[in-house]
Amino acid sequence: MLNFSAIALLDLLARRVTQAFLTLPDFHDWVVAAILALAYTAIALPIGFWSNFLKLDTVTSRSTIWAVLVGCLFSPGLSEEIFFRALILPRPSEYASELMLWFWGGGSLALFVVYHPLNALTFYPVGRSTFMNPVFLLLAAVLGVACSIAYLQSGSIWPAVALHWLAVTAWLLLLGGYRRLYG
Repeated sequence: MLNFSAIALLDLLARRVTQAFLTLPDFHDWVVAAILALAYTAIALPIGFWSNFLKLDTVTSRSTIWAVLVGCLFSPGLSEEIFFRALILPRPSEYASELMLWFWGGGSLALFVVYHPLNALTFYPVGRSTFMNPVFLLLAAVLGVACSIAYLQSGSIWPAVALHWLAVTAWLLLLGGYRRLYG
C-alpha cells in the first residue's frame, strides 16, 4: 500500500508531466530554442569534425529518412525529455530557488549522460561503441544542457523535444550517425 508521501510524489510527477505537455510555448520560447539549437550546433560541429566523430554522410533511402524522422520524435525526443526534463526538473510554478535549480539540473544532466552507456549495455547493444564514446557523451551533455535550458525557460516540453529531435535526426541522417550505429 502506498503511503502519503509516495502518493504526494506520484501526484507531483503526474502534474509536472501534464503541465509540461499542456504548456504551449510562445514565440519567445521558440526564439530561445532556436538560439540554443544554433549554440549547440556551433559547439557540436567543430568538436565532432575535429574528433572524427562526425562525418558528412547523408542517408538517401526515403523509408529510412521517414523512419528516423518519425521514430526520433518518440525516442529519444519525447521519451527522454519526459524523463530527464519534465519529471526531474522543477516547473516554473514551483518557484524553486536557484540552488535547487542547479541541484536538479545537475542531477538530471548526470543521469542523462550516464543513461546512454547504461542503455547500450542493457537494451540497445547496437549503440555500445557509440554510446560509450567520450565525444558522444560530451555532445550528449551539451545537448542535455540546451534541452534543460529550453525546458526551464519555457515550462513546456515542446522546445526541448524539438531541440533533441533536431540534433539526433541531423546526426543520424546527415552526419554519419546512422552508419555509425547500423553499419
